[in-house]
Amino acid sequence: MTPMTATTSVETLTTKERSPQLAQVTSVSQLSDVQPTDWAFQALQSLVERYGCIAGYPDGTYRGNRALTRYEFAAGLNACLDRVNELIATASADMVNKEDLATLQRLQEEFGTELATLRGRVDALEATTAELEANQFSTTTKLSAQVIMAASDTFGDDVEDNTVLQTRMRFNFLSSFTGTDQLQVRLQAGNFSAFDYVGNITNEGQIAYATGTDNDVVIDNLNYSFQVGDNLRVWLLANSGEYDDVFDIVDNLITDTNVGAIGNLSFNPIYNAGGQNAGIITEFSITEALKLGLGYQAGNAEDPAPGNGLFNGSNSFLGRLEYGTDRFKVAFAYLHTYDEALNTTEQGSIRSLVEVTDADGSTRSVVGNHYGVEAQFDITPGIRIGGWAGLSKAIVLGLGDADVWNYALSLSFPDLGKEGNLLNIIVAVEPKLTGTSGFTVADGDGVERRRDPDTGLHVEASYRYQLTDNISVAPGVIWLTAPGHDSDNSDIVVGTLRTTFEF
Repeated sequence: MTPMTATTSVETLTTKERSPQLAQVTSVSQLSDVQPTDWAFQALQSLVERYGCIAGYPDGTYRGNRALTRYEFAAGLNACLDRVNELIATASADMVNKEDLATLQRLQEEFGTELATLRGRVDALEATTAELEANQFSTTTKLSAQVIMAASDTFGDDVEDNTVLQTRMRFNFLSSFTGTDQLQVRLQAGNFSAFDYVGNITNEGQIAYATGTDNDVVIDNLNYSFQVGDNLRVWLLANSGEYDDVFDIVDNLITDTNVGAIGNLSFNPIYNAGGQNAGIITEFSITEALKLGLGYQAGNAEDPAPGNGLFNGSNSFLGRLEYGTDRFKVAFAYLHTYDEALNTTEQGSIRSLVEVTDADGSTRSVVGNHYGVEAQFDITPGIRIGGWAGLSKAIVLGLGDADVWNYALSLSFPDLGKEGNLLNIIVAVEPKLTGTSGFTVADGDGVERRRDPDTGLHVEASYRYQLTDNISVAPGVIWLTAPGHDSDNSDIVVGTLRTTFEF
């Protein structure tokens, strides 16, 4: 509730509209109002001028020179009674004369019913507050939870139609010890399985919120962030760290795959390249609009075996520069990775992973230099256009190099039809191998090529309907043309109906 400031005269009441906060408490009176010409009004005015006991509003007035409801008047009278009692309790009784005490007694008798009702409400509020404080989950920790239930199916000549019902549950524990820091512990469980075309056709078209733990509860995310000065934020990641969990990756209407996009291609895939598990991320606010982000993550930070650990195994280093205003945002990113495969996520063609296995079965390590740009623009409050482009230049150690491209254009309509609703449309090219030198890459059928032969599109549309503040339903469809960037493969359609519960 907005704090009130003291005023010293009932005459300062203006003719402005009545405060909603005050009206909620005082408008129940069906009795006649207290007019400025009434003796009670003038008596209270005199007390206010002497003791400064009525609280006003942020603009320094009590919103009047009008009649007050009896409960509104009683609120002011109660404030004066408290002020006089305070003076008496602090040995300042000589500041209160007998005439004022008599006036207060007369006012108290006439408005006794209203004062009793007002104080009863305050007592009830205090009791409710005490009960909430006694039974709250924690004084330092907030708990939020989310449950997703999704019915999905795939359609196409090269896939088996099979409708499935899958779920994911997340419980977030957010703790703060200083007011500017945050410890996040996220527990997760789910029973998602990848669609059957993965491994033989393409990695495209996977569901973004797919989590497969056989419904075992695991610690999905553990990190601690804190503020250093006014401009620097630091995140320490213990496991399952993801750059998109820290940075406000453009476009957030798409990237929030819990309630936004339904496909795994919800932001530039370069952010998922390389080893991601534990590490450190920082973001420095150069100006209010310009931010610089730096990060380092390791893929097997917990493994003491040779070739692993925090610095000797798979890893990634990120540098990111973002400029944003209320309506426009653009960001440039560079990611350097060292891994067994260029991209370990289920996105793009199988060849675009640029994973090379020697005759003895050993896998060549891959160094990647990834470049990305993303932007969004709010045409109106209800229309946003966004998109990104990314280039990954892979160096397979001892063999040669390769280029992998991806790009996308998105269109979002927030609050379409109702507040909280969201229509998203995405047209994208998932990671595509455009050329290699010194080696070839095999697809799922073992066919060796230096590039993906064609260009397939990822076309996605979803509409979230906000049933209540806590429940939303989002039907969506993904259409893959030339899956695996190979026109020999028949189109694939993925349909899903996502229901999200948040509390």
